Amino acid sequence: MLSYRHAFHAGNHADVLKHCIEVMLLDYMNQKDKPWWYIDTHAGAGVYSLTQGYATKNAEFETGIARLWQRTDLPAPLQRYVDVVIDLNAGSAHLQLYPGSPYVAQALQRRDDKLRLFELHPSDSKLLAENFLDAGRAAKVVQADGFASIKSVLPPPPRRALMLIDPPYEEKHDYVRVVETLKEALERFPTGTYAVWYPQLSRAETKQMPEKLKKLGAKSWLHVALTVHAPRADGFGMHGSGMFILNPPWTLSNELKEVMPYLVQHLGLDNGAKYLLEQQTA
Repeated sequence: MLSYRHAFHAGNHADVLKHCIEVMLLDYMNQKDKPWWYIDTHAGAGVYSLTQGYATKNAEFETGIARLWQRTDLPAPLQRYVDVVIDLNAGSAHLQLYPGSPYVAQALQRRDDKLRLFELHPSDSKLLAENFLDAGRAAKVVQADGFASIKSVLPPPPRRALMLIDPPYEEKHDYVRVVETLKEALERFPTGTYAVWYPQLSRAETKQMPEKLKKLGAKSWLHVALTVHAPRADGFGMHGSGMFILNPPWTLSNELKEVMPYLVQHLGLDNGAKYLLEQQTA
């Protein structure tokens, strides 16, 4: 199925969690001079308009990034992410654009770092290529199934990489493919950092997948989830999202202990808002 378009959800609470963590991970990798690769299996369009098109239909960004981007009391790790959004909007007083995961990575990319961006949807892949037209050899955009493409990029030449996996989960098989892909990735490149995003839905697969990821054999992992409202009685819709990171930096847990209560306070919609943070260290 190729009906999913991330533009409908750009800048929502799930993007805030995902991209804030992406910034934390790449900031940590930037502490060393050695280059890294950023690999995105479901890269989307790269940048999204919040003033026209799909994003205006449900305006999910209004209960996500719009609640944060002009605040002056943000925890430092969250401010780093918000600064990327502010820079993209070029100092505008109004929120007009939202960066997808590839743009966030590009914002933190240094001269010798490389981006490898996979997107199967033909329309989004075309937009992605247009958005990275000036990147040259620093970014490679490929219209392909990101799950099936890891063989072409692992292990990366610099032996340092962050892989982000955030499929649409339109089909139940996506949950299976995430686990299978990470199992293969760890065999090919066991020291890589792998970040998986998943939705919190009223279905068994979303609860089972983190438990399966814990059993993949990575030396360390971190699991964080943000619930913004209690699950609805009819079981409809996404009530939160989570990130599961294999081989996370040792600093990530303490940063999240600072960020997550803030996100619950400012993005929570009812008394069901909460966060989960658990980890296994090497």
